[in-house]
Amino acid sequence: MDNENSFRDLIVYKKAFELAMEIFKLTKTFPKEELYSLSDQIRRSSRSVCSSIAEAYRKRRYPAHFISKISDADMENSETIVWLDFAENCGYLKKSIKIELENKCIEIGKLLNHMIIHPEKYQRKI
Repeated sequence: MDNENSFRDLIVYKKAFELAMEIFKLTKTFPKEELYSLSDQIRRSSRSVCSSIAEAYRKRRYPAHFISKISDADMENSETIVWLDFAENCGYLKKSIKIELENKCIEIGKLLNHMIIHPEKYQRKI
């Protein structure tokens, strides 16, 4: 791994990781019958944002690959919003909590879109 910096230093990664952990803790309160459906899906999508950022960062020398992986992260982030909608509508999340989490997703999405539009700012220095 690079000594200069890491994907863990990216603000978007830190925010996505924090959100994924918050979702993990919240889903522990969901009913047991949701363990292999809603709980698993929202945990998976929120964690995939982080893993896609890490993969993209390691491929930042290749702009097309970098953009593709960041786009995957954005897709997973949007999927997380869908699962939040289900969680609220099923009565597992209060509207205020759902809005707070969705706003975090929106912020992460804006950061990811900046990376997609400006991949040169993240290119590896040789």
